[in-house]
Amino acid sequence: MQYISTRGQAPTLNFEQVLLTGLASDGGLYVPESLPRFSQQEITAMAGMDYPELARRIIEPFVGDCIPRDDLRDLINDTYAVFRHGAVAPLVQIGHNQWVLELFHGPTLAFKDFALQLLGRLLDYVLERRHQKVVIMGATSGDTGSAAIEGCKRCKNIDIFILHPHDRVSEVQRRQMTTVVGSNIHNIAVQGNFDDCQAMVKASFGDRSFLPDDRHLVAVNSINWARIMAQIVYYFYAALALGGPARPVAFSVPTGNFGDIFAGYLAHQMGLPVAQLIIATNRNDVLHRVMTTATYGRQSLEHTLSPSMDITVSSNFERLLFDLYDRDGAAVAAMMRDFDKGDIHFSDTAMQRARQLFSSYRVPDEETCAQIAAVWQESEYLLDPHSAIGVKAALASGIGDGIPVVTLATAHPAKFPQAIQRAVVGCEPPLPLHLADLFDRAERFEVLPCELPAVQAFMANNLGA
Repeated sequence: MQYISTRGQAPTLNFEQVLLTGLASDGGLYVPESLPRFSQQEITAMAGMDYPELARRIIEPFVGDCIPRDDLRDLINDTYAVFRHGAVAPLVQIGHNQWVLELFHGPTLAFKDFALQLLGRLLDYVLERRHQKVVIMGATSGDTGSAAIEGCKRCKNIDIFILHPHDRVSEVQRRQMTTVVGSNIHNIAVQGNFDDCQAMVKASFGDRSFLPDDRHLVAVNSINWARIMAQIVYYFYAALALGGPARPVAFSVPTGNFGDIFAGYLAHQMGLPVAQLIIATNRNDVLHRVMTTATYGRQSLEHTLSPSMDITVSSNFERLLFDLYDRDGAAVAAMMRDFDKGDIHFSDTAMQRARQLFSSYRVPDEETCAQIAAVWQESEYLLDPHSAIGVKAALASGIGDGIPVVTLATAHPAKFPQAIQRAVVGCEPPLPLHLADLFDRAERFEVLPCELPAVQAFMANNLGA
């Protein structure tokens, strides 16, 4: 399989190359030149597969001949063997035709583990074969950082630098990053917000001169195609468990950077019957404004009880735009240039296409807490604030009774005790046993000003041999 840039001016790459590239040289994001498509008969045949077997079936076409089939199988089996639940992604019913897909049974208690545990293993495999060392640089609003560190901490060919907004992630999220021991692990607390961190990452990919010539820069954010690829799998897994493909399933997705819900869109494009994809946002509602006003524009970031969604620019939305505008790279490049200057407006045709599959809903903190309390009272099931936003959006969607609605539970509630306390449910979820001593572990991180030269200098001075 070959991969092309959303802006149409970067070289076409194979899977191994795109794995190591991240952002395209023209500033765009890589997407498959064409998607694999499964027939209804083929999807039906997947119904009896366990999660690793299904993952192999979905992922193999994207990898092509870059990794031998047996090696890919071993990498995938090893990835999901570290998850704490035998189903890997279990479904829990919380109401009539309302389901929660638990994506928090990985090492860091967040959905990012599904992709980043695999990404770390893929990178280590490819780098060992190429006798190459790389530098990983990533920005996190909370969960990506810890998942990336856990996925890459054993990789001897990687130095990893994770930027997070200082004092803007939960304490559990921060400690999951800063307490991991490893000479190749570097946590940077930037005195700014997530968008500042993300901008530094993008700028560094645009100018890598601060690194030695023999060190390649690799992305672990969802701009890396391998992240999106791995997330497609659990949409198929959930739909098959609920009777797909014989009946369609709707998904409500707590959404910030648009990567997770874009994977659902790809599942639909690959043949999975998806009735609707619900974009669930907090007060930072850039994508809800797109769906309701056809305008993509920045606004001031607000800090909320769902910090992983405190994002004002959704990087992966560009991948959807590429399809909405008939894969016209020049048109997308022009829009992104205009976006750098101010708001952009989408055509009626593009919005009609988007609204055929996508809807959206905005949930403020007060409604988030109320939804946590309501689900607890009705079913004694405890939601984290991001998942609660997803459930609220699912209930408000107006989807017919005959269609199951699956909310992606993106994180374990123990990661967000402040929100749970405000919801007044009368309990506080303990951390799982493997993290029970988290608050006793020593932290290690560097606080740096919100200045790109300072961050790049720190990276250059802390590379391993």
